[in-house]
Amino acid sequence: MEILEPLDITGWEGPFPPEAVARGAAALEEGKVLYAPRLRFELSEAERRFLSPAYLDSKSKNISFRPDQCVVQGTRCQGDDRQDLLLMLKRFFSQARALLTGLCPTYRDRLTAGLTSFRPAQVEGRKTSWRKDDTRLHVDAFPSRPLQGQRILRVFANVNPAGTVRLWRIGEHFEQVAATLVPHIRPPLPGSSWLLQHLKIIKGRRTPYDHFMLNIHDRMKADEQYQANVSQTEVPFPAGAAWACFTDSVSHAAMSGQFAFEQTFYLPVAAMQDPGRSPLRVLERLVGHPLA
Repeated sequence: MEILEPLDITGWEGPFPPEAVARGAAALEEGKVLYAPRLRFELSEAERRFLSPAYLDSKSKNISFRPDQCVVQGTRCQGDDRQDLLLMLKRFFSQARALLTGLCPTYRDRLTAGLTSFRPAQVEGRKTSWRKDDTRLHVDAFPSRPLQGQRILRVFANVNPAGTVRLWRIGEHFEQVAATLVPHIRPPLPGSSWLLQHLKIIKGRRTPYDHFMLNIHDRMKADEQYQANVSQTEVPFPAGAAWACFTDSVSHAAMSGQFAFEQTFYLPVAAMQDPGRSPLRVLERLVGHPLA
């Protein structure tokens, strides 16, 4: 299967070519990456000052924006700098939403916005634990925010001013990942979800689906042999390009690069054109019972 679904577009807002709209949601649900090599997220001359990791606070690798609260986090900026950062991130959120709703009109009213992130730090060489190491192949799952089956749909843009690519590795299809790892995952302990929620370790009810996805995420990252030997492809995303995929089913690793934007959206399984392709339904077929 070809990994990339090319899009010959240069603007974030539609109308888009009919053939692109016809393939948008279907390609995403098949596990492909929508790839627009000429879709540039433009920064103003004043905003280019933020192309430096100096604007991060000491504890963060990303600067983030919460659209629902209109709050910026992860930066040491104050005053006008902080407000300008907020406006830049808010604009990326708006353009990413316009892109997805234009390419995937059936998703339009079902997308819920998650974090908007600006990533000014260099990926390569960053020291972190294996669990947080995004240079290892993984599918996305959140330890503290149970999704109960919802999809994770993300839009990315490389704005590197030196023209440096953002290099990904993309691994095998989710069905293969799950078939390999699920037989080694024990079901959650009875009452564990209630306890985690009661202790405020997690926000919301952790379903068996969340349990399996977190274990898949961790087992993928922890297994050095899997990382080295699984079928995988290097994909360089050039500066001035944008791309999107369901990161809960596309096995991916960010190997190198600096200065990128990312927008997270959540989508109910019922809003998909083919819910049977969701990780929830794949896992349910493997274990033989409902998980959400």
